[in-house]
Amino acid sequence: MHIPFRLARLAALAPIVLGLAACKMEVLSPSGDVAERQRDLLVQSTWLMLLIIIPVMALTIWFAWRYRASNRDATYAPDWDHSAKFELVIWAAPLLIIICLGALTWVGTHLLDPYRRLDRLSVEQPVPDEDPFRVQVVALDWKWLFIYPEQGVASINELAVPTDREIEFTLTSSTVMNAFYIPAMAGMIYAMPGMQTTLHGVFNNPGEYQGLASHYSGHGFSGMRFKTHATDQAGFDAWVDEARAAGGLLDRAKYLELEAPTENVKPQTFADVDPELFDRVVNMCVEQGKICMAEMMALDAQGGTGLAGTINTAQLTHDKDLRRGIPRPVLGPTPFMVTGFCTPEDSAKMFADLRKTDPQTRIDQSPMRGVALPRPENRLGIDMPRSIQDARRDNAVETQL
Repeated sequence: MHIPFRLARLAALAPIVLGLAACKMEVLSPSGDVAERQRDLLVQSTWLMLLIIIPVMALTIWFAWRYRASNRDATYAPDWDHSAKFELVIWAAPLLIIICLGALTWVGTHLLDPYRRLDRLSVEQPVPDEDPFRVQVVALDWKWLFIYPEQGVASINELAVPTDREIEFTLTSSTVMNAFYIPAMAGMIYAMPGMQTTLHGVFNNPGEYQGLASHYSGHGFSGMRFKTHATDQAGFDAWVDEARAAGGLLDRAKYLELEAPTENVKPQTFADVDPELFDRVVNMCVEQGKICMAEMMALDAQGGTGLAGTINTAQLTHDKDLRRGIPRPVLGPTPFMVTGFCTPEDSAKMFADLRKTDPQTRIDQSPMRGVALPRPENRLGIDMPRSIQDARRDNAVETQL
C-alpha cells in the first residue's frame, strides 16, 4: 500500500524536475557584453557575501556539536559576557564586506547605467564611430510593439536585431507600468505611460533569445513574451525584406485597435509605420483631435489657456477604461474633446523636434551628477515667462529658509 503511494508522489514531482532541467541559465550565460558585466557583478557580490555566510554556517554546526549536552569536555562559563577580540571580529569582518560591496555596486551601477551609451561592444571590440541601432518599444495589453524608425517597419511580439552593434531602445507604455527584460542582453528597464525610458545593450552571439515582461500587469501577463532574433546584418536585412513583403500599415487607427487588451498574440509585422506614432504614444495623443502633453506643457509655460484649458484637461486623461467599455463617472457637464490649440505648422514642428536625434559623443566613466544642468526647453521653443521663473526661484528660496 505504501509503495504505490510513494510512486505516485514521485510521479507528481517528475514534471517539476523535467521543467527545471529544461530551464536556461540565461542570466549566468548571457550573450551580450552588458549582461556579462552584470553577471560578473552578481557573481562577485555573491562571493563577497559567502565570505561571511559560509563561516557563520560552519560555526553554527560546530557550536551545536561542540556544546551538545553529551559533551562533558566543553568549557562551561556562565559568567562570561564580553571579549574585545570577539567583538572586533564579528563587527570588523561584516563592515569590510559591506564597504567592498558598496564600492563594487556603486562603480558597476554607473558603468552599466541603461541611459548611457556603451563604452565597448566586447572586451576585444570597441564601439565603432556610428549611431546606435534604434528600436522604439511600446508595452501594450498584453503584447509588445517594436517600431524600427530607420527601416520604417514594425512588429508585434517579435524582435530582430543585428549582432555586434550597439542597440538603443526607447520605451514607453500604453496603459500601465511594465518592465522590458531580455536576460541574455541587458538588465530590466521600466516602460511607463506618458514617459520615455532608454536602454542600451548589445548581442555578441547570434541566436534566438527569450524576452519577457518582468512586472505583473494584469490578467494576460503570463503570455506577454517575445522571441528575440539576433543575427548578422545580412540576416537582419532579410528579416526586414520579409516584413515589407508581408504588407500591412501601422497607422494611428490600427494602433488603437492593437491597444485593446488581447492575450497570447501571435507575432506579426507591418511594412509601413506612421513616423509620428511613437511620439504620439508618449504624448498620449494618438486619438484624432486630442491635445498632446508637449503642447499642453508649452501652453502652461505661457500662463495657461483660461477656461478653454480647464475644459481641455479631459484631453490628458487616459482613455484605456473607455476603450475597454468601462464608463467613466462624470460630475457636472459631460466633458467634450477640444482640438489642439496649435496650428498644423506648430504641430509639425513639435513632432519634428521629437524625432530629432542630436549626435551623441562617447561617454566617460565619471559619475552622473545633476548639478548645474541646463534647463530643458519645451518642444515648441516657447520661453517660460519671466514672472513664472521669478515665482519658482522665490519659492525655492523660501523652502531653503
